[in-house]
Amino acid sequence: MYLQAVNDLVSFSIAQHLKSDLMRQLDSQVNDFMDSLIEESASLDPTPVASVFSPLLSEKERSKLSEGKQFVSRRSLLDELFEVNHIRTIYHMFIALLILFILSTLVVDFIDEGRLVLDFDLLVYAFGQFPLVVCTWTCMFLSVLMIPFTLFHLWSHTQCASYSHPKLYSLLFGSVFGIYQALGLGFLPAYVVVTNSLPPASCFIIIMEQVRLMMKSYSFVRENVPRVMTWSKDKTNPGPVVPKISHYLYFLFAPTLIYRDSYPRSPVIRWGYVATKLLQVLGCLFYAYYVFVRLCIPQFRSISLQLFDLKAMVLCVFNSILPGVLVLFLGFFAFLHCWLNAFAEMLRFADRMFYKDWWNSTSYANYYRTWNVVVHDWLYYYVYRDFLWMSQKRFRPAAMLFVFTVSAVVHEYILAICFGFFYPVLFCLFMCFGMMFNFILHDQRKGPIWNIIMWTSLFLGQGVIICLYSHEWYAQRYCPLKEASFLELLKPRSWSCQRGLMTDSNTL
Repeated sequence: MYLQAVNDLVSFSIAQHLKSDLMRQLDSQVNDFMDSLIEESASLDPTPVASVFSPLLSEKERSKLSEGKQFVSRRSLLDELFEVNHIRTIYHMFIALLILFILSTLVVDFIDEGRLVLDFDLLVYAFGQFPLVVCTWTCMFLSVLMIPFTLFHLWSHTQCASYSHPKLYSLLFGSVFGIYQALGLGFLPAYVVVTNSLPPASCFIIIMEQVRLMMKSYSFVRENVPRVMTWSKDKTNPGPVVPKISHYLYFLFAPTLIYRDSYPRSPVIRWGYVATKLLQVLGCLFYAYYVFVRLCIPQFRSISLQLFDLKAMVLCVFNSILPGVLVLFLGFFAFLHCWLNAFAEMLRFADRMFYKDWWNSTSYANYYRTWNVVVHDWLYYYVYRDFLWMSQKRFRPAAMLFVFTVSAVVHEYILAICFGFFYPVLFCLFMCFGMMFNFILHDQRKGPIWNIIMWTSLFLGQGVIICLYSHEWYAQRYCPLKEASFLELLKPRSWSCQRGLMTDSNTL
């Protein structure tokens, strides 16, 4: 009897565990289905989807089908997966690898120096001139907070009947906003970065914040202009519908690039969760430091002493795959999961779908949609859909090409400003191999073999990026130009840098 009771208890526990797993998987599949439904219904012609599902939707819900992205309360995928012990073990393996990196660094330093060396010169250098970074970011943020909102508020009042020539006012305010985007928010931060020769990490903070604020201010104007234009035609309200500045301020900090007056909110702030995510960001930062110190700097210091050689470059690419993949994973986990979730929790922002299961992708088309949902949404709604709207739903391949071009140009701009040289490796990978794989590895490709092909090409691409940009970084410092011409600035220095031309072999 006792054994029977124990067996019944174990069976009941297993059944409860299987039930919870089944319900979690079912909930995830339902959410994925609804996400795909929303994406389909958000296309330029939502009528077919709305007509099929109209018996299931209320009038208010049917009207939302054509409004664009819908925000719903949901958790990040990794938060759900880490509740499974098997998945959490992979996280523990990466922590163990970090411990080994730290131990190997300490042991090598002790053997070379005869003592433990606990300095972080690379981090100190990378985040140099940080007070200037904070000052520049504050100026950028205050200008984005005041100028676009003020311009939009003034323009909205020119669209009422008491003002003549509303189109002329629209042209005027639109031109002022465009000039501010190009000069005030576009040129000045880049000028500060270049003239002060900020180190790479400090550059990335300013330039990526510059791009983020430009995208957010555009979204604010893009989402609210149609509301004012609708009011100017209908005159259903006594005044134009202008968002509150508190809504705009919340949007500037919210982890999304799509403006809404309100978002789903979580009931409480879990400060323990916030602290955990910020500590994980800090851990990823030190992880990346040890990856560069142990795997990158020793390799590229030696290879940069050689003339550009095909054999050396092939070996360099394959030796760079491991650090490249680790940097990819660290960047994804630190920013798209930890950083965005920390801010979402502090702001009680309930929609945590910053990424999807990109690691299961069997096509590059799906990878591009799921890797960074935050940026993908902005490109989809404001570049791809608007391009199709302006072309009257024609030229879909041209619209896709335009999206790829915008993304590639912005990525290359960030790297060129932050590294201090123009070497369009990432641009070529985006526009050549990215476009090619997007059509070869399309959504009809299913099965494990295509996921293996996707991962193989992704790993190889990371090796190419780490190898070529690192090689060029050292070549720029070993072989500075005495008389810089425009064509010489465009020519990669690593193609001609030789041992006899080097001026300093101790540069980081």
